[in-house]
Amino acid sequence: MTTGQKIAWGRKAKGMTQEQLAELLGVTRQSVSRWESDTVYPETEKLIRLAELLGLTCDQLLRDTEPAEPVEVPAAPQPAKPFRWEYEYKSRRTFRGLPLVHVHVGARPSCAARGIVAVGNLAAGVVSVGILSAGVVSLGVLSAGLLSLAAMAVGLLALGGIAVGGLAVGGLAFGWFAVGGLAMGTYAIGGCAIARDLAVGGYAKATVAFGDTAHGVHAQSPAGSWSREDVARAMERYLPDAPTWLRFLIGR
Repeated sequence: MTTGQKIAWGRKAKGMTQEQLAELLGVTRQSVSRWESDTVYPETEKLIRLAELLGLTCDQLLRDTEPAEPVEVPAAPQPAKPFRWEYEYKSRRTFRGLPLVHVHVGARPSCAARGIVAVGNLAAGVVSVGILSAGVVSLGVLSAGLLSLAAMAVGLLALGGIAVGGLAVGGLAFGWFAVGGLAMGTYAIGGCAIARDLAVGGYAKATVAFGDTAHGVHAQSPAGSWSREDVARAMERYLPDAPTWLRFLIGR
């Protein structure tokens, strides 16, 4: 077989037309036709590329021998794309321009959701759930809202490992009324309670203090010598401005 016959044979074995082969080589279809008719020979640069595309060697193309079956040339490996999982759903129904439900979670920390009900890595809504969340009712790792539940919670009512709010309940609680392992506020109840007006706990320090160890203007300890009724009477006597419901809650 001549070189031209080998080119034609290899091209057909690969299932290519003259136009397709010409496009891969950056030449015209007429050039491929002249090569296959042995009118002209390909240039050296084109010959090398031609051999690669047909799965032959340059020696096989040029020598007057029967070519072996074309060899599949493996494609260059493509770099692996990093896996990035992400999911987003946004309801068609809206209220004042906000979707009723917006869910946007994924591997990217910046996945944000904003809606009446929002669930996302970053979430803001009336009800929000996320790593960072803000809303009327907020749940997450770090959250802020009227009702906040999180590892670190800030809100009017805050519950969490660290809680800061009007009413704060947590391992560490800071608020107007704080309950926790360490509680600090105007009124505090906890293992260690430090407050302005009333503290009740193992260690208590406030104007009115009750605890195993108590420090204050009106302090009473140890715990065995006082009762909840004593706390209520002390609040009534020394803290007349304290809310009645709080006096009932702590003393009764």
